[in-house]
This record gives sequence, structure tokens and C-alpha cells, in this order.
Amino acid sequence: MYSIKLLSLFFFSILFTDLVQAADQPNIIILLADDLGYGELGCQGNPEIPTPHIDSIANEGFRFTQAYVTAPNCSPSRAGLLTGKIPTRFGYEFNPIGARNEDPGTGLPSNEKTIAELLHDQGYTTGLIGKWHLGGSADYHPFRHGFDEFFGFVHEGHYFVPPPYQGVTTMLRRKTIPGGGKGRWISKNLIYSTHLGHNEPDYDANNPIIRGGQPVVETEYLTDAFTREAVSFIDRHSDKPFFLYLAYNAVHSPLQGKHKDMQRFKYIKDIHRRIFAAMLASMDESVGKILTQVNDAKLDKKTLVIFLSDNGGPTRELTSSNLPLRGGKGTMYEGGLRIPFMMRWTDTLKPNQTFHRPVSSMDLFSTSAVLAGAALPENIDGCNLMPYLLNEKTGSPHEEFFWRQGNKAALRSGDWKIVNMRRNRKNSRWELFNIANDLAEERNLATEQKEKLNELQARWNELNSQMKPSFF
Repeated sequence: MYSIKLLSLFFFSILFTDLVQAADQPNIIILLADDLGYGELGCQGNPEIPTPHIDSIANEGFRFTQAYVTAPNCSPSRAGLLTGKIPTRFGYEFNPIGARNEDPGTGLPSNEKTIAELLHDQGYTTGLIGKWHLGGSADYHPFRHGFDEFFGFVHEGHYFVPPPYQGVTTMLRRKTIPGGGKGRWISKNLIYSTHLGHNEPDYDANNPIIRGGQPVVETEYLTDAFTREAVSFIDRHSDKPFFLYLAYNAVHSPLQGKHKDMQRFKYIKDIHRRIFAAMLASMDESVGKILTQVNDAKLDKKTLVIFLSDNGGPTRELTSSNLPLRGGKGTMYEGGLRIPFMMRWTDTLKPNQTFHRPVSSMDLFSTSAVLAGAALPENIDGCNLMPYLLNEKTGSPHEEFFWRQGNKAALRSGDWKIVNMRRNRKNSRWELFNIANDLAEERNLATEQKEKLNELQARWNELNSQMKPSFF
């Protein structure tokens, strides 16, 4: 009898320890917008399109004014976020599109540990809802990168509503409009435009909506479908620590706005801009439903909620503004790399805080690892942000950032930044900017500050020697 009591006490102590550890592990929700411009949110200074729910994350926590991603486009940016590393460190440099998504050698390498894998090994239930874009063949399925659940698609984009585009206004790129001309052709709820000179990509070709490992037919507007799935995930796993990565495909093309949201923005005369506003408003509404579910489940005090974009906005394609920054998606200027970024954690992070020092999307890996009680893997480029946000540490989490993508390159060191948009070409030219004094990167100081330019070029070359060549 005595031994049975001891054995019972032993198992109870293990169970109690596990329960205490689980109670100390916060839930983590990452809400990732796609191609959202730096200046498009209310809290970022945009008065035209209300985004109260996204803004509330900043109002109830921190807004970061100097937040960067690891690449100026979707796939390598996501690789950096999920691994906590500069993606060129392991050869993930470019942005696969179209049929390239299905190449057997194109995707996030299996030996790179993701946030999902790390948290899964700490007892978390993990879910990915939305866009993957880190490999479309079986070797790269989200299940093989630490996710317990997956609902979404694996390529770079997807129609929000398939043909015949019911319930939405759709704007598609075309080389030529009906009649053989150029410009804009408008039917009742369908617009063709030649402003970019090419056709709309074949987003849905061999790119079904998938639940787990099987294709499904989805009838809801895709942002609403992702919201439905996210709310369900939170509801079903509210009794244990969870990690939810909700990767919206809004506001990425194709441009499709729901009729009710289009009506909200009828004061916007340009139909192009009005569709973008409708898509952004729909995503903001989705964020509101996610936050409501967290609050209704009484999880707000044990849930870290993060909102950010994967890169800058492609202004000509979407109208997405990156003001006051220069450039946009695909460039190494601030408009391509600096993104809106905010987080809240009720009763842990103070409300209405602004963090003005440089941070990175890579920091989410390290921050999540420490909060979950995990040991950090080696060679991580991200930092744990919590000591800075809780005033336990002063200074800057990062002193420098490195970027490389083909012939494009950049380095930020302190307040100085070099940019080269044609590296290794005949007219290759490094530009030098002081970001603190020239946020819009209008004044090239390469001639005036040759010593500083040479110093940063040498540092870029040093870091570049540590990176791997692209494997695709």
C-alpha cells in the first residue's frame, strides 16, 4: 500500500509539473499579411482605409517603427521568419512562382528547424492556415515542418473567389483589353487592365485549397474561410498551449473585393484603389474576429498576438502605399524591406508603446523559443525581443542587417545603409544613405562619404562570404 501511495504521488508530481509548465507557456498567434504596404494601416498614418482591429494590436501593445524582413518578396521572407535565420545563410534566396513551386528541389530544406517544429517539441499544438509558399512537392508539406494542422494552399497566390467570380468585384491584368487596345476595360463586376503589361498569373493552376493533405472545395471568400478555420483552431485548442500561423493571402493579387466592402468605400473614385481598400478591410475584419475569439475564450492574458507583413507593397500592382519610404516589393530600398509590425500580450506588455530601434521578423523565432522554454538552436540570426520590451535590457536588438537576392544587395549598419540594385552587372553601383536623416533614401552620399561606403561594402562582402549560393 505504501509503495502504491508513493507511485501515485510520483505520477501526480509529474502531472502537476507538466500542468505548471503548460500554464507558463503562452499561446502564440502570428498574423501575416501579404504585400501590405508600410503606410496602409491607420496606426501607420493612413486616414483613408480604417483598420481598427489591426490598429488595436498596436494600441494594446507595441508598434515597431523599424521592423524589417529578410527579403523583399514572399517566399524567402517567410523562410527567414519561420527559421529565425537570414535565408541566404542556407541558400534560400529567390521567390519561386508558378510551376516552379512544384519543383522537387525547391522548398524549405528539411534540416532547417521552423518555429512550428520547435514549439511542437515543447508540447504546443501547431496550425498553419493560409499561404505556405515554401515548397509545393510532398517533401516540403507543412506537416513535415512541424505543423499539426494545415488549411490553405502551397503556391504564391490564390483566387479569393474562383470563376465566375460571384459576390466580388474582380480586376485582372491583361496584355490587351477587348477590342485590341490598351488601358482599362470595365464590365459590371469585372475589370481588365493593361497597366502592368502582362496577364494575371495562373495562381490556381494545380494549386487547390488543401485541408491536411487532401484538396477540398471552398465556397467562401478566402479571407473569410481562413478566419473561420482560425477561430475553430483557437476554440478547439484553448485548453493547451498552441501556435497559430495565420498567413493571409490578402492583400496579394488577384484583386477581388466583396460587394459589401466595395460599397463601404464607394467614396474612393478609382476602382483599382477601391478593390484594394475592400480587401484590406476584409482582412481587418478577420483580425477582429480572431481577437474576439481570443478574448471570449479568456486567453488574452496568456496569448502573444503578432501582426506583420511579409514585405513591402507592390504599389503599381495593388496601389499599396509604402510612404514615406522609397521603393516597394522586390527592391532593396526601405519600401521593400521595412514593414508594419506590432504585438500585444495583455497584462505582460504595456499598451500604447512604440519601439523605435531596429527589429526583424527573424526575432519571432527566438522570442517564441524562449517563451516556450526551448533551447535556441545554433546560428540563429534573430533576437529574443522580450527583455527589450519589458525594459530588462536597453540598446538595440540589432546593429546590422544583410540582404542579397541575385543582383540586388543591401546592408544596414547602425543608421547607415548601402543599396545595390544591379550588383555584378556592367553598371553596378552602390548607393549610400543615412536612414536616420533621410528615411526616404533620396540623398545618395556615396561620393561624399567614400570612407563609410568602403567600410560597409567590405562588411557586406565579409557577411556574403558566410552565405551559401542559392540551391534553386
